[in-house]
Amino acid sequence: MNDLSNYRKSYEKSELLESSIPEDPINLFNRWFHEVEDFGGPEGSGEEVNAMTVSTFGLDGFPKARVVLLKKFSEEGFVFYTNYNSEKGKAILKNPNVCLSFFWHSMERQVIIKGIASKVPENISDNYFDSRPDGSKLGAVVSNQSEVIPSRDYLETELKKLETQFENKSIPRPNHWGGFVVNPIEVEFWQGRANRLHDRIRYTIQEDYGWKMERMAP
Repeated sequence: MNDLSNYRKSYEKSELLESSIPEDPINLFNRWFHEVEDFGGPEGSGEEVNAMTVSTFGLDGFPKARVVLLKKFSEEGFVFYTNYNSEKGKAILKNPNVCLSFFWHSMERQVIIKGIASKVPENISDNYFDSRPDGSKLGAVVSNQSEVIPSRDYLETELKKLETQFENKSIPRPNHWGGFVVNPIEVEFWQGRANRLHDRIRYTIQEDYGWKMERMAP
């Protein structure tokens, strides 16, 4: 057995105080996102600032988490794109209650978002798909995401067929591929602090669509 009990790190890079944060969690998320980006981001630390874990309840009843890339955020929610026929897509369409989480180790921060997912309008998915490089478009077309395939060679052969088929042609978005927007109902911000006395601030949506802010024990 690998004993990791002696792994230790003291978190001392920042603090999270009620006196210095906004009443709206989206504003705080925006601040943190760009602070992490400015601190180093992808070029400075190898960290993809927009990488997030999406957790869903699978069709088999088990929770499952995977990392995807956040593509947009606003007061309306957090947007990412996927194959609707994939394992995660089917899970979300059956049970839209999901959890998003960000871990920005460079600044010792986490954000955990509970929310309700729904498909974005088709024109939004079309616009994003059109903005992607052709290679990424063809990747979305060729991959029956989450399905069993015979080999890597099979996948690459199918991709070459598509490259020939769509040479010098526009590549349409598949109907089964598009975006989800997660409308947040609870957002928790975690800032690492010394002696494991971390700062945790939770925002919870209220009936009047305002936000209730509470401090939680670490």
